[in-house]
Amino acid sequence: MARRALVRAAALLGAASLALAGCSSDSDSSSDTAADASGDTTTVTTDCEPDQATAGATPVTTPLRIGTLLPETGSLSFMGPPTAAGTRLGVNDVNAAGGVLGQPVELVTGDSGDTTTDTANATVDRELAAGTQVIVGAASSSVSLKVLDKIASAGVVMFSPANTSDQFVCYADKGMYFRTAPTDVLQAQALSQLIADDGAQRVSVIALNDPYGTGLAANTVDNLVEAGIPEDQIQKIIYDPNAQSFNAEVDQIKDFAPDAVALIGFEESAKIITRMHEVGIGPSDGMHVYGVDGNMGNELGTNVAPGLVAGMRGTTPLTDVGPEFQSRLTALDPGLIDFNYAGESYDAVVISALAAEQAGSTAGIDIAANINDVTEDGTKCTSYQQCLDLLRAGENIDYDGITGELSFAAAGEPSIGSYGNLLFGPDNKLTTEGFIVVGG
Repeated sequence: MARRALVRAAALLGAASLALAGCSSDSDSSSDTAADASGDTTTVTTDCEPDQATAGATPVTTPLRIGTLLPETGSLSFMGPPTAAGTRLGVNDVNAAGGVLGQPVELVTGDSGDTTTDTANATVDRELAAGTQVIVGAASSSVSLKVLDKIASAGVVMFSPANTSDQFVCYADKGMYFRTAPTDVLQAQALSQLIADDGAQRVSVIALNDPYGTGLAANTVDNLVEAGIPEDQIQKIIYDPNAQSFNAEVDQIKDFAPDAVALIGFEESAKIITRMHEVGIGPSDGMHVYGVDGNMGNELGTNVAPGLVAGMRGTTPLTDVGPEFQSRLTALDPGLIDFNYAGESYDAVVISALAAEQAGSTAGIDIAANINDVTEDGTKCTSYQQCLDLLRAGENIDYDGITGELSFAAAGEPSIGSYGNLLFGPDNKLTTEGFIVVGG
């Protein structure tokens, strides 16, 4: 779906201020702080010339093997089913169109776990040994940082459908890392606009201590200030997601007396919201509480008492993919209750397959050298079959995927972000109130 279609869908759904002013992100000159995989604080800059892969001299024509590094267990396990379904559907569609270089794509699945385990390293070792040329994952930015060097050094593409940390923009990845999820520079714009549009004047931002949490928190604070909220009216709290209790952090919020709270976290968000309710500042108590992609899933509603998240709003990278795509996903996995990053996973597969076709090679380095190119400055196409036909006719292509217009920037990521404006109802279930499109 093209960007104009996204904006039109947002207008029809009546969400306010969905096409944000000043959309061109300041990511070319901005810097942030984030916690590295060990928990230490590091400085993150997005002012750089990202690494680029160079195709090899000799094409490889063995079958394309795509591995997955997706959260079957751990703190982001609610993202596992939709990302796995999206990846499998992408492989199915590529194979239905004849595969890559006339051969079926092979799928090798694996669990990423989370940062408390070494599951990701074990999965990557197994998938590299199996000869994968592309690995789709991880969902967690911190998990990706644990294995990225190993994958890139092996000459294999790492293609995350869900990493949003700014830390990847300038990471020395040999040009082998890509993502279909837009950077948190864009999500912060969408989240801050949502908060400001609701009239907030005093905001607490509470975030987990990892590259995703600290980066998104810092960008959100910057954007809230740009939206007109004085800096001394914004509180930022960084917490340890593995702590036994979050009482101290919640007490800090209560003492600050905000009129809005932005909660940037994962599964521990259920404990934080429960504690917020215990002291009378939860979403069901009338506090304006906002979440993000790490917690805005229906699983959050099942992990708290009935009605406890009613009224909570938030953002997640989301495109109006339509009921047909969701129906195709549920045909693969009838138990799906969320669709977070399913479209991004699907597009990661299709883009990788198209890059291999354009390269005439399934070598990881050759695929990486062609990924950005198949998403921009060519003839528009919206399916693997349509794009494949254009490539075989000798045309340059511009794949617009399930997630909309991609237009990858030099860092191997979308320059446009579409976000769902999500709302928890009295039944603790999510509805999509509209779409927020930023960037470009």
